[in-house]
Amino acid sequence: MTLVLAACGDGSANSQEDHQATPENDQAVKALIERTMDNLVFVEGGSFQMGDFGPIDPKAEGLPYSADMDNKPLHEVTLDSFSISAYQVSYADYDVYTEATGQEMINTEGLEVDYRAPDVPAGVDWYQARDYCQWLGDQTGLPFALPTEAQWEYAARSRGEFHPFSTFDGRFAERGKNFPTRDEIRDSTPANHALSLYTIGLYPPNPLGLYQMGLNGYEWVHDWYDENYYSISPGHNPKGPESGDMKVQRGASTSESDRSLLVIRRSKSNPDLSIDDPRGLRTHSVFRINTVRCAVNLPDPL
Repeated sequence: MTLVLAACGDGSANSQEDHQATPENDQAVKALIERTMDNLVFVEGGSFQMGDFGPIDPKAEGLPYSADMDNKPLHEVTLDSFSISAYQVSYADYDVYTEATGQEMINTEGLEVDYRAPDVPAGVDWYQARDYCQWLGDQTGLPFALPTEAQWEYAARSRGEFHPFSTFDGRFAERGKNFPTRDEIRDSTPANHALSLYTIGLYPPNPLGLYQMGLNGYEWVHDWYDENYYSISPGHNPKGPESGDMKVQRGASTSESDRSLLVIRRSKSNPDLSIDDPRGLRTHSVFRINTVRCAVNLPDPL
């Protein structure tokens, strides 16, 4: 497929009219687009049982994997084929985007700055995640978007296999085998903190070729959150409720328990990461643990 690359800053909702792209940034954008395209993994469509599949998984002996109720009932979903990025968007990637669109670099003040590193996932809110994927679409002419919740789970489970975790072997996260050690996490950012996010691609991908899905921070998806959505979800290409207050996130941060890393886990957050403080103040959650990877909604490999 031939791609038509737009000029930097053109066609993007985030572009600033007075921003002038530089030759260096033009080259960086070109490299980013090429790298993004090379790292797309084609996911052949099909049907799978979405949600807590413990009761039908022989490994779980008929027991649910999760006590949560929002990932039930188990229900059949059929998806068209799509492609999804093998990797989360890194700070290096996101910095190219902000430079190209005339925006300020993200997470450069306060505690957040120590958790920045070129090759760890960029910490973004839902709007920033959406806008980045749309910008990729503007640059390539392809239907880039956030993956839907169903697409995310289907891909994380290697096309709906009964894999509780999106590790290379589908098993519980085991430090030093399919999940980083605390020292490896500390070494990933200047924060030198065992609870930070870690270097992208540090361990092998899941069987489909996707790295650390749900294992390295929360990942934003397209859908609005509804705890009862699974009981009314359409069977073909569900996209979540038409509206809502919270957006769905999948995965968890490295500070949470193994159970939080289950591929079936659903979380929710305000799309701008705002929090209602008990004192009536409006504050924000930390950005650094909220991440993104993009999908392309085309039925054929790219």
